[in-house]
Amino acid sequence: MSAAWARGASRTVPAAVLTVLLAGGCAGAGPPQPALPTSEQARSDLIKAAQQVLVDRCMTAHRTADPSASQEDALFGTGPAELEVNLATGHTVRTHTDGCLARAHRHLYGDQARWFRVEVTVNNLRPEAQARLEQDPRYRAALARRAACPEGNTRCARDSGLDDLRARLEPARLDAVRAAHREDIATYEQLRDRALRRAARLLAGRPTPHQKGPDPS
Repeated sequence: MSAAWARGASRTVPAAVLTVLLAGGCAGAGPPQPALPTSEQARSDLIKAAQQVLVDRCMTAHRTADPSASQEDALFGTGPAELEVNLATGHTVRTHTDGCLARAHRHLYGDQARWFRVEVTVNNLRPEAQARLEQDPRYRAALARRAACPEGNTRCARDSGLDDLRARLEPARLDAVRAAHREDIATYEQLRDRALRRAARLLAGRPTPHQKGPDPS
């Protein structure tokens, strides 16, 4: 989804990913079952590496078919964005359903629209909790006291009580937001687990039904 990531992603499979793939290469009667990483960072690295492989493959096909075509359009898609999520914070996030990045997401997560919705929602749970906190009269009063402090006056800032109030109120707001999005969080974890397993198979060299043809979706 992130344009910044797509432009800056490494073309090299992370060392943690290579360790995972080597671990899954034990001998047996049939294709090896790739081992899955346990740490959150290694799981993210594995999915990102597989996504980059899919994007690179798709972009190569686009360059071969039409060398003069815009590579940005090939990566991110063209025209108005087809998917959008309206957040409780008032912001709207949009993305395309065409383009190589969207195709990679469909390959890994299965349902791009569903994944996009829950990923955006889960990634914005803390901002939503902050938005709820800012509606609390006690917090707004403390915020006004802090704003009235002369610049650099740390004692005034401390006496405003803003930091202490935030520390007391924010965890409860975040818990409430997570409870409200309980189903979204469960779907996020389910789809991410699916992507993790597909990523492991892809990087271990095991073919999947979606690897045939120019569009892996």
